[in-house]
Amino acid sequence: MLLIPAIDLKDGNCVRLRQGRMDDETVFADDPVQVARRWADAGARRLHLVDLNGAFAGEPVNGDAIRAIVAACPDLPIQVGGGIRDERTIAAYLDAGVTWCIIGTQAVREPEFVARACAAFPGHVIVGLDAQDGQVAISGWAEVTEHRVEDLARRFEHDGVDAIVYTDIGRDGMLSGPNIEATVRLAEAVATPVIASGGITRLDDVRALAAVADAGIVGAITGRAIYEGTLDFAEGQREADALSAVTA
Repeated sequence: MLLIPAIDLKDGNCVRLRQGRMDDETVFADDPVQVARRWADAGARRLHLVDLNGAFAGEPVNGDAIRAIVAACPDLPIQVGGGIRDERTIAAYLDAGVTWCIIGTQAVREPEFVARACAAFPGHVIVGLDAQDGQVAISGWAEVTEHRVEDLARRFEHDGVDAIVYTDIGRDGMLSGPNIEATVRLAEAVATPVIASGGITRLDDVRALAAVADAGIVGAITGRAIYEGTLDFAEGQREADALSAVTA
């Protein structure tokens, strides 16, 4: 199971939000490229970038910072989400060297877009499903829909998405531990690999997710914990690797 550092971008800075609220942020760095290199040097094998401004604007806003990170870490697979609402944006990111584009809001508003994107860019499309009490939220989590996570996941699995990033909004940025039960339930509902997100706080959380990774959980995104120091990233990845070797 991969431990994936998150770099959330707002106004060009590296920040973390609590439960997705744009007015409740902590700025961790003003040089996202330096942050990306830090995680690469610590042994990260993938990065998770989010254009927070873009998620609300509906179009890329921090594209320059994202391209700078990709250029600085050319050998590191990178997944990007936030404001990806058309195929032109996907093409531009992939041309810049991004490995995967994460479709969130637009996947819910226009599910056919996911099918078109998967056909046009096979192997490069991830769907992000962000949920509150099992209901999918969109528009930077400002709007909670009536869609159930598992129902949408099954549809997008049929379209051929490469993975599903599942975020529990109530846990994100709160250092309260991941929602393992809900993550396992989603992973067991589909054959598509699931990447967990939200709430990872300490080494025990990494161990708990790694213990159920065989349900189909291939990665876990971590943000606030590795910036505030409640989780040592390198140690967490070593632990996940060790547990994966035991269960393999």
